Amino acid sequence: MKYFFATCFFLYLASTFPLHAQTSTDLWVVNTSGKGGKLKLLPETAHSLTDRPEYDNQPNFINEYQLVFSAADENGNHDIIVYNFESDKFTNLSKTSDRSEFSPSITDCGMYIAAVVMEEDKKQRIWLYPTNFEPAELLYDDIEPVGYYDWYDNKAAMFVLGEPNKLVYARGRNDLIEIDSAIQRSVKKRPKTSEITYMAGLTNGQPGIIKSYDIENGNREVYLSGISGSQDFLWLDKNHLIMASGNEIFIRKYNNPEWKSLGVINSVTHENITRMAYSEDLNVLVVTMNRK
Repeated sequence: MKYFFATCFFLYLASTFPLHAQTSTDLWVVNTSGKGGKLKLLPETAHSLTDRPEYDNQPNFINEYQLVFSAADENGNHDIIVYNFESDKFTNLSKTSDRSEFSPSITDCGMYIAAVVMEEDKKQRIWLYPTNFEPAELLYDDIEPVGYYDWYDNKAAMFVLGEPNKLVYARGRNDLIEIDSAIQRSVKKRPKTSEITYMAGLTNGQPGIIKSYDIENGNREVYLSGISGSQDFLWLDKNHLIMASGNEIFIRKYNNPEWKSLGVINSVTHENITRMAYSEDLNVLVVTMNRK
């Protein structure tokens, strides 16, 4: 398998959050055409990428043709799986019996697949899995419990569970920026900016609010409401986001309050789209759907 390597420096600091009962989920692929605000969904192409009673979830593209996701085995242990769209093959990046890996993503430098790891003692911290399959390395040893995260400048912005929950950015050891406390699970860097965006609110069925914090200048923005009942959003590019409700996917320009439907993925076996991953190079959208 081919990987792109780059020199990368990480500050070793420190993360855990309790796992809840997980729904049986699969990954589906749907083709797209156009880019950005002209993106079109081709619902007739939708098909399942995985089809198991276990948990296949949290997809992320790591380059133009490879996808990583978290997958549970029959014993409930979670590993990182790499899927190659060119070869149509699945490969285990991790296969560990003493820990479970969640939310895999590529680091800024491209040398590691990061994951939130539930360790044997139930601590949940970010670990780095080299793309050349060398042993994993602990990134942050004193920040826990971490639930979700994303990257800016080779450092992580992390959802840390607590009373209250917090969104923090690890600028350096003992140098954390506390961004917000009323947050939900979506933490996404806005492409081609220094902004960390996240979902806030989302109570009693009301739509959450998508907010932004600029790491470089400290500016805060509110990018209007999400979609009622949805916790997950995805940036297609610097200006456009997508979210889902049920089996329907919507698009919006970040400063426009109106969500426009891209289409519905019809399935007699799966429902309720949650997490999504998009490849502009492949013109595909990968979505997580619950098994009925």
